[in-house]
Amino acid sequence: MSLRLFTHQLRSEQLLFWRSKEAALFIFLFPLLLFVLLGSVYTGKIYGVPAPQALLSGLIGYGCANTAFAGLAITLVLRREQAILKRLRATPLPASTYVAAMLVSTLLVFALQTAALFCLGRVLYGTPFPTAIGSLILAVIVGSAAFAALGVATASLIRSGEGSSAVVNFILLPMAFLTGSFGPTRHYPSFLRAIGDVLPLKYFVDLVNAIFLKGHAIWTKPLALAILAAWGLGGLLVAVFKFRWEPREG
Repeated sequence: MSLRLFTHQLRSEQLLFWRSKEAALFIFLFPLLLFVLLGSVYTGKIYGVPAPQALLSGLIGYGCANTAFAGLAITLVLRREQAILKRLRATPLPASTYVAAMLVSTLLVFALQTAALFCLGRVLYGTPFPTAIGSLILAVIVGSAAFAALGVATASLIRSGEGSSAVVNFILLPMAFLTGSFGPTRHYPSFLRAIGDVLPLKYFVDLVNAIFLKGHAIWTKPLALAILAAWGLGGLLVAVFKFRWEPREG
């Protein structure tokens, strides 16, 4: 892979993202707005820590799924159906370089969003900064990789650009509610908690909770890491066999 081509494509992906008002609003700013709103409503303690701190942890999880899963899936479907991907395949740009640039661009957006959430929490609610910085960075990378793989897999299965946003949000929003991104789920009916227990976002939220709320290292949650890896591998396998560069016919 040519470093020059990769850097150029990464810069192009970043410019495309930040020039899109819709992407900047719904992918980058929406988790920040949710944090401000929910942090103003929830009081007392959650998981033994002040409510805004617990909500910050959950919204890092939601931000990961929103950015790496939803944002990437919608972008790929729209580019495929508008024949942008097909035209890119006809250029000298290697497919591996294009995919790598998209994934790294997604990681950069989520990393910046995570930093913005911590700064916002500190200013508005006095939440602490994380102590296990190295583990948090690794968690951000692991979560982004797993949800990006699921995003590409989902894009492979969505047939039309018009329905992409509806399909992705139909998956994302219930998943966020069922896995504790917007608050504790202990009062949910048992069947809803059972559904949440099999979803990948639950295990990423658990991972962030352990690192940020308790100061634990990332390797203290081997089950969460294994389940995230399994979901990511499953998404990767679907993407390898189902992803198309050409628009779907009919």
